Amino acid sequence: GIKWMSSLEAKFEDAKDKKPTAEKLERLRREKINRFRNQHRINIQGTDLPDPIATFDQLQKEYKVHPRIMENIQAAGFHVPTPIQMQAIPVMLHGRELLASAPTGSGKTLAFCIPLLTHLKQPRNKGFRALIISPTRELASQTHRELVKLAEGTGFRIHMIHKAAEAAKKFGPKSSKKF
Repeated sequence: GIKWMSSLEAKFEDAKDKKPTAEKLERLRREKINRFRNQHRINIQGTDLPDPIATFDQLQKEYKVHPRIMENIQAAGFHVPTPIQMQAIPVMLHGRELLASAPTGSGKTLAFCIPLLTHLKQPRNKGFRALIISPTRELASQTHRELVKLAEGTGFRIHMIHKAAEAAKKFGPKSSKKF
């Protein structure tokens, strides 16, 4: 039989029958991510960028961050990542280069320490495997303190070297030549 309907009903029927396409779903996902970035004032440039995280729990689920590091994050009182951490951690965990700028106290140290420990995976007896160079002793001390807290119970040895002579005494006379 013939089905009679108004043009308005026909438009409604057509809209009901259409399933969202992959392109439309991707566009909606991108819009959601952009709203999230705008809400948290995250400005980012580049191509093929990873999505920001909203919680630290996502690090374990999506990036397999060591459970002990996750416990240390919680024990240190960090419950929700700051905007710099939301975007910088996924970028670094994807092995991408990053130049980040954020105010003092915004969580930049944690933003690069978590990916650093995750990339190293586990302690090995192979000497120094990562080097962080700081412009001041105060910043080096802060970074050292944060890394020690974050790496507690993982077996990583965190050291701060600010004088070669002291390094030779602490690690042995050949250490300054070896590293």
